Amino acid sequence: MKEELMNKIIQGMLLFLNNAQMGHLLEVLNYALFGYEVKKSDGIEHEDIEQENIKILDAFISAKNIEGCSEKSLKYYRTTIEAMLATIGKGVLHVTTEDLREYLANYQEEKKSSKVTIDNIRRILSSFFTWLEDEDYILKSPVRRIHKVKAATVVKETYSDEELEVMKDACDNPRDLALIDMLASTGMRVGELVLLNREDINFEERECIVFGKGSKERIVYFDAGTKIHLQEYLDGRTDDNEALFVSLRAPYDRLQIGGIEVRLRNLGEKLELSKVHPHKFRRTLATTAIDKGMPIEQLQRLLGHQRIDTTLQYAMVKQSNVKLAHRKYIG
Repeated sequence: MKEELMNKIIQGMLLFLNNAQMGHLLEVLNYALFGYEVKKSDGIEHEDIEQENIKILDAFISAKNIEGCSEKSLKYYRTTIEAMLATIGKGVLHVTTEDLREYLANYQEEKKSSKVTIDNIRRILSSFFTWLEDEDYILKSPVRRIHKVKAATVVKETYSDEELEVMKDACDNPRDLALIDMLASTGMRVGELVLLNREDINFEERECIVFGKGSKERIVYFDAGTKIHLQEYLDGRTDDNEALFVSLRAPYDRLQIGGIEVRLRNLGEKLELSKVHPHKFRRTLATTAIDKGMPIEQLQRLLGHQRIDTTLQYAMVKQSNVKLAHRKYIG
């Protein structure tokens, strides 16, 4: 209760004192209240705390929206923060580092969550409380002393050249062949693929513009084989749907992410291939590009990543190439 009172006084003086003065005020409060027990007689109603939390969270979500975050990201931010506040049961301005550590520890134990999941929650909470600090709602983010959760590095699977060829050979229609070619040669996200229209394809330059996360545009490129197979697919279509990929039967609706995932999973089961899904094509392209010497900055642009750390997570360099590089540059 004493800490809550001091925090409230500090927050009330944020607009009137500089950092040095604020630090001195905190020292004075600690000294003046040492040995005293503070009790709250007329507490704030639970409804008032909840309304204040909602108001502050709405302001944060609006700020992230202006920054260009996607609807999916905004929903993830909101649900993650709301779950934390509901569990801790405090006003957002009074949440402490200890509250958050206990929340993350209990969450991991109850949900049996991975370290990656817990660190994702930590990152969202860090973004939220850092914003509160920047906007002068609080003096210091309580997440500052909660460090990144270290998780074991898992080398995720990619498709071999043979597996890619086997999948292409097994396609019983031009659409599926063109679809696999597009995923494999461009490295685009499946969510980007389903938004493509026929007019988005530049066959002469073998490129197309996709809308990535945060509605950011970028150019991706496809190879000669993809060009041929895509043209054959489009030339054989009789519908007038503007979508690049549509269902095989009338009314020829635009393909959705779920439809592509199911189609590829069924193809993988038929061929007895392990874990066939759209994102694996993207990871395969990244790994192949790194192995063949593509600069990581160029790959970052190709994949549409804001941070190069994300690109490095996709690109798992083969150990055999590390050995060859050692012999070339060192041995």
